[in-house]
Amino acid sequence: MKEEELIELSVVMPCLNEVETLATCIKKAQNSFKELGVKGEVIIGDNGSSDGSIESAEKNGARVIHQKLKGYGNALRAGIDAARGKYVIMGDADDSYDFSKLAGILAKLREGFELVMGCRMPRGGGTLMPGAMPALHKYFGNPFLSWVGRIFFKSKIVDFNCGLRGFSKEAYDTMNLNTTGMEFASEMVIKSTLLGKKVTNVPITLHPDGRSRAPHLRSWRDGWRNLRFMLLYSPKWLFFYPSYFLLAFGLAVMALVIPGPFVIGKIHFDTNTLMIGSLSVIVGLQAFVFAIFSRIFAESEGFLPKDPKFTRLGKRLTLETGLFVGGIFLFLGLFFIGGTIWWWSTLNFGDLPRDVVLRIIIPAITAIVIGAQIIFSSFFVSFLTLERK
Repeated sequence: MKEEELIELSVVMPCLNEVETLATCIKKAQNSFKELGVKGEVIIGDNGSSDGSIESAEKNGARVIHQKLKGYGNALRAGIDAARGKYVIMGDADDSYDFSKLAGILAKLREGFELVMGCRMPRGGGTLMPGAMPALHKYFGNPFLSWVGRIFFKSKIVDFNCGLRGFSKEAYDTMNLNTTGMEFASEMVIKSTLLGKKVTNVPITLHPDGRSRAPHLRSWRDGWRNLRFMLLYSPKWLFFYPSYFLLAFGLAVMALVIPGPFVIGKIHFDTNTLMIGSLSVIVGLQAFVFAIFSRIFAESEGFLPKDPKFTRLGKRLTLETGLFVGGIFLFLGLFFIGGTIWWWSTLNFGDLPRDVVLRIIIPAITAIVIGAQIIFSSFFVSFLTLERK
């Protein structure tokens, strides 16, 4: 039997100038292999270190995989792709994660879980040692981003951004991860959830960073990158839900005000309110078609798995359907504008009742804009869904 077939666990660490702590992390992982009776390997995905990290890793028995492309995700991907183990556990090489305590994660992997996330937060049973996590991350950043992840993707993960996690190599190969930077970690959780992988949490302890230099992480920059990534990966929350609210609000306002002024107590809602309703409808429809565009693109490029419901909907919403519906709105809008012009001509193009005219013109212009949006969007969707090699 080949040696590769005997390896059960690969520990992968991304590295960019981590010479102060790298040897300690490697030794802890190797000691963990001995204690667990596991045939394992330590792989360093190096991202261009120049401080002696490479020599330290090789001296301590780790396998170094060189990745010239910069980025946390690129470094990890290179190491994971080279891993020979049935299971992979990844974690940072700054000695904040204790690689000598891998038993909990490995046990869950052996039970059949495909992604086992470490949980540093007390809410999930984890432990934060004094000085291990800045207050901003502890009380705001991590709880907020994890909450967003659970809401957006219906994930069970308590600590979305924990860097210590384990997964089966087989499951990883089906995730088709695309990101190259810090978003790689979030993408793994999101893809695992969307693909229906068996996911669980394991409490871990986070220790203070063992390096003397400042960490690569930048709180606000990387926090925004994570939030932005989750928004982009969820067209439903970024576009669909806002579009539902805007459309419902706009249509309700227009329905109340078109017949005449709507009064609540001493407040009169009139033609100015009608314009606000029109704007809400137009922006809402734009958000709706953006949701369709982004979903089609994300599925075609492999960022999101295919949604059967969306696929069935796409088969019904053909170019011809869009042209027909858009044409109706255009016709209605032009019909009412034409009728208003005819009415104006009967008065020898004199003054028209302003309020009455606005109650006709504003909905008519709204219908024309909606019709044009639907027609142009239908052509664009047809372009996005063209069959290609």
